[in-house]
Amino acid sequence: MKKYLCLGALLCISLGSAQDQDMTPVHVEPDSIAPPQQEVASPAGSSELSGPDVVTDSLALEDHPQAARIDSLWIMELQAARENFAQMYQEVQEAASDTPGTPDSLPAQPVTLDTELLRERLRLLNEKTPFNISYNPSLERVIVHFLTYKRDLMERMLGVSRYYFPLFEQTLDQYNLPLEIKYLAIVESALNPRARSRVGATGLWQFMYTTGRMYDLQVSSYVDERSDPERSTDAAARYLAKLYELFGDWDLALAAYNSGPGNVNKAIRRSGGYENYWNLRPFLPRETAGYVPAFLATMYLFEYAGEHGLTPAEVREPYFETDTLRVKSTITFEQISKYTGVPREEIEVLNPSYKLGIIPGITGKEYTLRLPRRSIGVFVNNEEAIYARVQKELATRENPLPQYVKAEEQIRYRVRSGDYLGKIAERHGVTVSQIKQWNGLRSNMLRVGQRLTIYPRKPVVSQDVASGSNGAEGNTSGKDLQVYVVEKGDSLWTISKKHQGITVENLREWNGIRGNDIKPGTKLKLCNCSP
Repeated sequence: MKKYLCLGALLCISLGSAQDQDMTPVHVEPDSIAPPQQEVASPAGSSELSGPDVVTDSLALEDHPQAARIDSLWIMELQAARENFAQMYQEVQEAASDTPGTPDSLPAQPVTLDTELLRERLRLLNEKTPFNISYNPSLERVIVHFLTYKRDLMERMLGVSRYYFPLFEQTLDQYNLPLEIKYLAIVESALNPRARSRVGATGLWQFMYTTGRMYDLQVSSYVDERSDPERSTDAAARYLAKLYELFGDWDLALAAYNSGPGNVNKAIRRSGGYENYWNLRPFLPRETAGYVPAFLATMYLFEYAGEHGLTPAEVREPYFETDTLRVKSTITFEQISKYTGVPREEIEVLNPSYKLGIIPGITGKEYTLRLPRRSIGVFVNNEEAIYARVQKELATRENPLPQYVKAEEQIRYRVRSGDYLGKIAERHGVTVSQIKQWNGLRSNMLRVGQRLTIYPRKPVVSQDVASGSNGAEGNTSGKDLQVYVVEKGDSLWTISKKHQGITVENLREWNGIRGNDIKPGTKLKLCNCSP
């Protein structure tokens, strides 16, 4: 019997593996694959395939148009939520101050709280959680700030949390950890699995490269498992359990999760031996000083959302089921979309750990693909034929796929005009001193065309095989300039997704863009090249 993990009222994920699929495969010759029979337009490129309709022993391949529309609405909601990370990151910084600033664009009157009522609610909250929750003027200021200036952010988080929280709760329960830890992912990433901080922390739980490797999260040019919701949540649970074992206090475990156990130990020493977070707060790094208050404020607002008039985004008729299957050889998101009818955007949201829209087939590694339940049958039942066609397409592809590069492998980087050691170091997730050590440099001076050996912590894709990325060995002559004309409805994020190896940050840097606003008709450079 199939078992499902129901993520709130909105998402049910089948717990069966690809090997547990209760479908009877039907053999179809490689050249007779048919796309799923749905009341939507056939996916681009599928017209070249011919043959009988695919038959299965269930109706899993058929979909109700209304249900499909709702699925798309949820995908759009999850895509939009990715823009919240920068806002939440700023809020954590503000929470470190006892006098948080007032946004110039929102000259609202601060919300007034009944302090005695807040004390009572915090007392009740403290009774049912192992976290040390008590009234503190700094905590009240953070709550007031959120309610006054960030109501829309909190309401968006309330909505998106219904997608992720059941997964978090299941994993936390598995490790016998407090379920309230689920709120930590809001403070860490604003529930964006592809969130990346200025220092390189990545994913829902913001793992640095080295910590991620300690907990078996692999990084390569194709895959960043720190962005995999299931794997990263499991790693975060194990890491937090270890930190609690070390400090014996959940507030300090959270502080150590943010700044590292070494910084918490230093704060304990500098404070004269205190082990209460609020006593240690003045001795912690600034960001960590705002971290726990932001976490506690988020917990409070989620628990008392109704009392403060916070309403999550709703879907009128919740329906969303997904399942996974094991990928047997390299395949791109475009090919998956073509043979299943699932829009590429939806595939990207459901599979955030694949960075270039490619699922690699690597000997000794197992990668999975998550698809809507309504579409997974067509893949399972025609697996052999799909892979045969995919391999044929990849073999005759005009532009080869990017090479698979492990993050710890060395690259040869060619210095370009405008480069300096700090910029190159940040791009590859390493330090200036490391680059100097690897290359025997005695000064910070570089010359254009100089070759540097780098062992990147941020994976890169060689431009010798992936034109347009910001990796190594790029040709920056004007004749290779690539330009994209912005269309109505485009955003920097959607444009970056259309071009493998290009990020929103790349587009901003190459085109001198500060924010997110772009107008239809604008010409954007798709490479770090001269006009």
